[in-house]
Amino acid sequence: MTDTPTIAPPWTATALTLFPEAFPGPLGVSLIGTAANRGLWALETVDIRDFSRHKHRSVDDTPAGGGAGMVLRPDVAAEAIDTVQSRWQGGKRPLIYLTPRGRPLTQSRVREWAAGSGVVVFCGRFEGLDQRVIESREMEEVSVGDAVLAGGEAPAQVLIEACVRLLPGVLGDPVSAEDESFEGDLLEYPHYTRPRVFEGEEIPEVLLSGHHGQIEAWRREKAEEITKARRPDLWQRYKARKENAR
Repeated sequence: MTDTPTIAPPWTATALTLFPEAFPGPLGVSLIGTAANRGLWALETVDIRDFSRHKHRSVDDTPAGGGAGMVLRPDVAAEAIDTVQSRWQGGKRPLIYLTPRGRPLTQSRVREWAAGSGVVVFCGRFEGLDQRVIESREMEEVSVGDAVLAGGEAPAQVLIEACVRLLPGVLGDPVSAEDESFEGDLLEYPHYTRPRVFEGEEIPEVLLSGHHGQIEAWRREKAEEITKARRPDLWQRYKARKENAR
């Protein structure tokens, strides 16, 4: 008698949220939704309120020291997190807390998460989550931009989609993921398609030349121009990397 081989679960994103009905949202359409239907990845939503012991399923309380708003209770959040982590059999997954004060989401970090077995994302609400849970559960605080939203559901979907599109088999052309913004610290070059002339503006002649070397050089030049003008932080990193490679 032979042992039945263990089948590893697909890359899985678990969203801890007060609003599970917000999912899958954009994660259920186009290439990302199709990939889920094909079993290339899985989405799990967990309602944080299910772990409240309050008769009204309350999950928040007033902030210590006073102030406006409410704070997510540590006992409720911790039980939700621990339950999710304990029942996962696919290896340890990063635990991410979506918050405006987090470190910026980057493509390099996304690649690291996509290379693992999945992620657990905690969608913040109210004034935030009790700091003791963040520290004791070693949560990685991540922000998707310098703006404040009502909650972490939309940022969670951004993070998950960024990871899923890098999974094997999700994109029809793997080159698409290699030749886009943030790869190599450059923003992406401009794109054009038919008609050749639109509102008096023509497609740049070099793109119609059929000369792949010239096209590549033009695209690199435009990517450098755009990055230098719009993202000086990336431009400095790009220049430093080029100088170190010499």
